[in-house]
Amino acid sequence: MTGEQVPPRFIDEHRITIGAPRDRVWTALRDYCETTLMKDRGGPLPLLLGTEPRAGFAVSREVRGRRLDLTGRHRFSRYRLVFEIRDSEAQDGTELIARTFADFPGPQGFVYKTLVIRTGGHALTVRRMLQSIGRASRA
Repeated sequence: MTGEQVPPRFIDEHRITIGAPRDRVWTALRDYCETTLMKDRGGPLPLLLGTEPRAGFAVSREVRGRRLDLTGRHRFSRYRLVFEIRDSEAQDGTELIARTFADFPGPQGFVYKTLVIRTGGHALTVRRMLQSIGRASRA
């Protein structure tokens, strides 16, 4: 490879079916990302972790109404969060899928992965994120 980075490894996938049209789910997803995942709240954590971008995530790819890829990195991890929106088999329903990819280099990365991923904290956070987007879609 000529300077290209290998994409981070697949970690997990979570999905939810939302009783709302696709365009409303897309709007709720974008709003959530802009106000929560990509908003710099200041404080010491971004400085301690050395997050890039400082807020933690930035849009790296967007296919309106279908897919939103967010990426970021810090001292202990390099990560990508991919949201995909599909029509659900349920009438007037939309499926929202969140896939996480990440690498955790070195011994500090291993410790960080143990604390964040292996404890189940990450999975709980992603499920809550999807539920919040679902609620906003139906509001």
